[in-house]
Amino acid sequence: MSDAAPVPPDAHLREQPLHSEQVYRGNFLDVRRDQVRLPDGATAQREYIVHPGAVMVVPLLDDGRLVVERQWRHPLARVMLEFPAGKLEPGEPPLQCAIRELFEETGYRAAEWARAGVLHNAIAYSSEAIEVWFARGLTAGQRQLDAGEFLDVDIASADRLDELARRGELTDAKTLIGLLWLQNWRAGRWPLAWRPAP
Repeated sequence: MSDAAPVPPDAHLREQPLHSEQVYRGNFLDVRRDQVRLPDGATAQREYIVHPGAVMVVPLLDDGRLVVERQWRHPLARVMLEFPAGKLEPGEPPLQCAIRELFEETGYRAAEWARAGVLHNAIAYSSEAIEVWFARGLTAGQRQLDAGEFLDVDIASADRLDELARRGELTDAKTLIGLLWLQNWRAGRWPLAWRPAP
């Protein structure tokens, strides 16, 4: 009988951090450059963004349609169609962030919420994790956009979003994942545990 600790099954893929430096720190992004030892003993550099995390909401109207947004995204220099989303404030619980972002951006409040899961949308260069939440029992109200935030709220069917995705017009990764989750939930394959709004 050996006293040695078991070797993780992915040990042959792991990189060992040797040194880390902060390259840039802005109001939102924290850019790092790390030196790592590769599994074969060589060294390499890894550049990545430390992100505070975010939430995305898939808002379901009583008739089955969905609340979506159209917003200018500067890095792509175009308007993108998206589900409502926003970054976590320090120490903010994800559900509280989801409730806040849905109301601020769209004016809707939800009677019920369900956490679907988490997605990592840029694993090669960002630590960002986006929690996916579903909201239903929506009541419309007056939205409260942040200063400097400009977006249009729209309503779309899942079929319409699916067609836009098929044509390559809906390309936002988090929205595509939300649509995938929605389709699987409606088909009975991916269950959701609904809870009343706090």
